[in-house]
Amino acid sequence: VIELVKHMLETMGMSDFQARLGVNDPDSGKYMGSPVIWERGIEAIKQAADRIGMSYTIEVGEAAFYGPKLDFVVRDVLKREWQLGTIQVDFNLPERFDIEYIGADGEAHRPIMIHRAPFGSMERFVGILIEHFNGAFPLWMSPLQVMMIPIADRHIEYAESVAKQLRDAGMRVKVDAGSDRMNKKIRNAQLQKTPFMLVVGDKEAEAGQVSVRTRNNENRGSQSVAEFMAHAATLIATHSLAL
Repeated sequence: VIELVKHMLETMGMSDFQARLGVNDPDSGKYMGSPVIWERGIEAIKQAADRIGMSYTIEVGEAAFYGPKLDFVVRDVLKREWQLGTIQVDFNLPERFDIEYIGADGEAHRPIMIHRAPFGSMERFVGILIEHFNGAFPLWMSPLQVMMIPIADRHIEYAESVAKQLRDAGMRVKVDAGSDRMNKKIRNAQLQKTPFMLVVGDKEAEAGQVSVRTRNNENRGSQSVAEFMAHAATLIATHSLAL
């Protein structure tokens, strides 16, 4: 479960995080269960984290009332800290509710309950994710991945044919068939933080190519449609954060 949260955060571009192990305060009476049970839970989390080489700090008094927990605190691009994923080991509630299962030995055993929330609250996570990327999502995450920009009306048909190829490959594409000039269309797409703009005119239509621009105002020149699709497919398959 720890590896799942770690993988999820790193894939989402939130690799600047710290793990905090919340343990009980022995001097507080708010925790349920015996010291022996608490020690088992704390050691279980420590061993799991140590096994994958994850460092953590120990925070006394930050445990849940029923068991120790490992919280993942993420720093966003503005260096603000957000507590997102959490994993909690609970020996207490299964005992309190008298939960048992029959093992392979035919005997009754008490299970260990693991509370896990890899994202924390999903709505809160999405809000933090939007702020973290400032809306400029990686290609694989972007709601709109490519904007086709025909230079003139006579290029719309070719733009639509390229868009169909991209859609057939599973990409999210729109064609800007409006009356704005090319530079304005490019600027509009950049303001929407669309990862790629594919400009097509007479030269591109004749050669079966596209002129590739990025939202960062990078002009990558003309490429074949197949070449662009191969590059985009790699970015998506590898969950790349770069373009």
